[in-house]
Amino acid sequence: MTATDSAFVGSIPALYDRHLGPMLFAPYAADLAARVRTSPAKRVLEVAAGTGIVTRALHQTLPGATIVATDLNAGMIAHAAQRLAAPNVTWAEANAMALPFDAASFDLVVCQFGAMFFPDRVIAFREAHRVLVPDGRFLFNIWASLDHNEIPRIIAHTVAAAFPDDPPSFIERTPHGHGNPAVTEAELRDAGFSRVDVEIVELPSRAPSAADPAIGFCQGSPARMEIAARDAGRLTEVTEAATRALAQRFGPGPIEAPMRANMFDATK
Repeated sequence: MTATDSAFVGSIPALYDRHLGPMLFAPYAADLAARVRTSPAKRVLEVAAGTGIVTRALHQTLPGATIVATDLNAGMIAHAAQRLAAPNVTWAEANAMALPFDAASFDLVVCQFGAMFFPDRVIAFREAHRVLVPDGRFLFNIWASLDHNEIPRIIAHTVAAAFPDDPPSFIERTPHGHGNPAVTEAELRDAGFSRVDVEIVELPSRAPSAADPAIGFCQGSPARMEIAARDAGRLTEVTEAATRALAQRFGPGPIEAPMRANMFDATK
């Protein structure tokens, strides 16, 4: 992971939420929330909450729970807080690798597509383990490789082709670069979790047009930083190239493709 891989700054949070949220993250947020529907959790911690897509789903699913939603990026938290203001939800900046909470403070820790950004996952997993009560759950997901996620694969290849001498690799390297569940399971056990259940979850990814995922990835994710570092003046050109590539594959109207992630349910 590079220094820009976790740079969700400026206009990125709003573009991320608008263009990627509904097609990538909302379906998995609903899946994650459904998994805790019958949970007795009253104290919930969310790490790497991003723009609050999972937070909003949890708020609806667990109306009686106290939710602390955290993220390392102030811009993400600020955007998320605008979308959900509720007495039982607290927003806070926090580093998943050094959580500012006492041991055994939470019944449930959740994280949607954030673990790929942790500089050291074992350290972050140990922090989740520390703040959980005995028998508490840590529920999170990680994207499978680009082989199983066609829309980001097409965009990644298009962006790389625009800079053949120095191809950007954020999409492949970070969100889709940690798809081996055996590695993550071993890290969870190293962190002290006694039981780890892993499930492959495949859901449909839908967007109203080819432009939405192209804008979302090229301008609403850290891939934007990689493009700008090579030639900031080509951001629109590269976004349009990604749009054309998706439209060529899926047609000019709404697009749909399967997406795959690994879901981890770990017990302290």
